Amino acid sequence: MALKVYERYLAREIYESSLLVLASFLGLFAFFDLIYEMESLGKGTYQLQDAVFYVLLTLPGRAYEILPIAVLIGSLYALTLLARHSEITVLRASGLPTASLLMSLGKIGTLFVALTFIVGEFIAPPAERAAQQLRLSAMSKLIAQEFRSGLWVKDGLSFINVRDVLPDASLRGVRVYDFDADHHLRSISQASTGHYTAASGWQLGKVTQTHFDAAGARIEEHETLQWQSALNPDILSVLLVVPERMSLVSLYQYIRHLSENNQKTQRYEIAWWKKILYPFAALVMMALALPFALSHDRMSAVSVKVFTGVMLGIFFHMLNGLFSHLGMINSWRPLISAITPSVIFLLAAASMLWWVERR
Repeated sequence: MALKVYERYLAREIYESSLLVLASFLGLFAFFDLIYEMESLGKGTYQLQDAVFYVLLTLPGRAYEILPIAVLIGSLYALTLLARHSEITVLRASGLPTASLLMSLGKIGTLFVALTFIVGEFIAPPAERAAQQLRLSAMSKLIAQEFRSGLWVKDGLSFINVRDVLPDASLRGVRVYDFDADHHLRSISQASTGHYTAASGWQLGKVTQTHFDAAGARIEEHETLQWQSALNPDILSVLLVVPERMSLVSLYQYIRHLSENNQKTQRYEIAWWKKILYPFAALVMMALALPFALSHDRMSAVSVKVFTGVMLGIFFHMLNGLFSHLGMINSWRPLISAITPSVIFLLAAASMLWWVERR
């Protein structure tokens, strides 16, 4: 997709401004995150270098979240500055309609769409998981204990209770309650440890099995025992990374696992749709920035419009979180919850463009 001369000029200005805004935001977030991590220094073996590495590993996730906001502020700044120098006016006076200018911004914004998708799908999830593992390992804490009795998972006709899930996804204190199709308890397996290998699945250590049948109960003990289950480290990784920062593949696997066990999937389905749609928010933000440039007043300060961009970006971020929670509370369709904030901003951009054209 070749860019015209004026499109290359616009692209350079928008890319430079947006990347500068992104770098500024990341530096600001990194500073405050590091300050926050100072409170945890000295817990276990968690030291300053661990805090620095942790903050660096969380930056891709931060970048994914604020990229559309950086695009909005960067585009608004670049276009307003061009309008201040009458360059936008020259383009329009030469016969360039608003629709063509909007299409040009769309072509320029495809790079931001691709960048947001790549960061959110391939860079942020493993970096976030590595960050959490580093922090938890250094502080000698567990990943999760959802109840006092530990983590509970339903797998087919079995209920699995894990007392401790360690940062490397190994298990401590495993109990498996196995039922038959008539919901009669068939066996209880208790294991001290559990380690996962891709080739053979889970290997349980120091296992005691109690079987129940018509003859009564009988007990078997094993030093090690292979255990096949749908539960795997990928599913357990949901405890390390919030759904919004998981990859599409991990989200899909966990949604399927929950569906097969008749459990609620609403939160993860919303996150899955948001992962698909969120990269396109960059295009919406660029469309929203255009009316500000077209309605430029030479006496107005660029800083005022940049501040407006910051406020709109914060509002968009809050709106995303709000509709995710509203969708879960009201059982809305996941697609509706995920797409509504972008649709609201797109309608706002269209209304502002219509107003500017009518003036």
